[in-house]
Amino acid sequence: MTGPDPRMAVRPGAARRRAVVIGGGIAGTTAALKLADAGVETTLVESRPRLGGLAFSFRRDSPAGPISVDNGQHVHLRCCTAYTWFLERIGGTELAPVQRRLDVPVLDAAPERPRLGRLRRSALPVPLHLAASLARYPHLSPLERVAAGRAALALKKLDPADPALDGVDFATWLHRHGQSDRAIEALWDLVGTATLNARAPHASLGLAAMVFKTGLLSEPGAADLGVSRVPLGHLHDTLARASLEAAGVRVLTQTKADAITAGQGGRWGVRAGKSQEPPVEYEADAVVLAVPQREAHGLLPEGALPGSRRLLDIGTAPILNLHVIYDRRVLRCPFFATLGSPLQWIFDRTGPSGLESGQYLAVSQSAAHDEIDLPVGVLRERCLPELARLLPAARGAVVRDFFVTRERTATFDPRPGVGRLRPAARTEAPGVCLAGAWTDTGWPATMESAVRSGTTAAREALTAMGRPYDNDTVPGTTGRAVA
Repeated sequence: MTGPDPRMAVRPGAARRRAVVIGGGIAGTTAALKLADAGVETTLVESRPRLGGLAFSFRRDSPAGPISVDNGQHVHLRCCTAYTWFLERIGGTELAPVQRRLDVPVLDAAPERPRLGRLRRSALPVPLHLAASLARYPHLSPLERVAAGRAALALKKLDPADPALDGVDFATWLHRHGQSDRAIEALWDLVGTATLNARAPHASLGLAAMVFKTGLLSEPGAADLGVSRVPLGHLHDTLARASLEAAGVRVLTQTKADAITAGQGGRWGVRAGKSQEPPVEYEADAVVLAVPQREAHGLLPEGALPGSRRLLDIGTAPILNLHVIYDRRVLRCPFFATLGSPLQWIFDRTGPSGLESGQYLAVSQSAAHDEIDLPVGVLRERCLPELARLLPAARGAVVRDFFVTRERTATFDPRPGVGRLRPAARTEAPGVCLAGAWTDTGWPATMESAVRSGTTAAREALTAMGRPYDNDTVPGTTGRAVA
């Protein structure tokens, strides 16, 4: 391996430490904020003209008027403590409120007359907080409800960190614990598909256990949903950029990092802007790679990650979003989920978009492998009649706009075996660290995972620079660097 001598990482009396963060998504922004807060001179390099990664917004000149569009519908839970810290750090807490108590309307569209049920929690302790809701859940038979409760108790006993769970798919475990195909669809996949971006047969039991234990079986309010009431770009670009700049971070957008090379005196060189003449060179004591796994593989110094080709084996999974603007209000609740329908989750995004009249619905389709490349016309023919069937008020409404956003590599693929492929933040190259929701955070590919990864990468970078973090046992919490 070539790279700085680890003995050179700490130089008493040396000049102020410098770090470069490559990637301005949520993970990279988190790492840059943590480094800057610890007194490190930090530069953030992002190839796009904006920050936010895959949780961003754009302007659209719609026939209904100019609107702000989120590329996809991102939500968080009360148990997402790291992302909660991130919102607090950028001043966005009040802009992404969490439900007072979990309440998810679930519409079973299979019967001729769709039936509405709800998944709600009470203030009772776990697991009683969901008992009353499950007992009345109309989409399962009485026997299926009892079996679901037993499976939940068995799931609570699992250790998501057990490597053996990573090799088993969630559906196999559910069937072994008495879950029917209907129960998997109406309960387990209802939650799992949206959080894991995979249905139970294609999801690692380890990741599924982590989602359900943390979200539904840890604290009564852990699964309360948080939804941004402003465009995602306002949070992850506008507010994040302001916080970075206030912290002293130099933010460079439309600047692509091309190479990381060993420099003098235990430092690293980062070359960016290859198309520029001459290219820009940065010198740093630490580098955080907060980019997708394939891009990280291409940038890692030789020998930094033994078996680095495994990064190329971490697959990706798509998410499709269908956007519909009606000339009138057709939905009275903020969101709902469906069963027995080609549509999954429907959100009212009228307010955040800035739409002045009518209603704007966003339909989020996770694990959309079979739909992601379908033409817009085909998707429109599938979506609009189904919305009219689900929402009676939509039957007489005029569709003013319909468009599609596609994220073909929205998340890493959480299939069984992915756990052994996800790398830690620290590499064999002292001071070069990895960040991103795809790294080994223990979480699926969520905003929470991204923040946790950025926090861990910053902590490892600070340690390599001789400034270990103190009082930072929970990823996402505020710690301080020890000078």
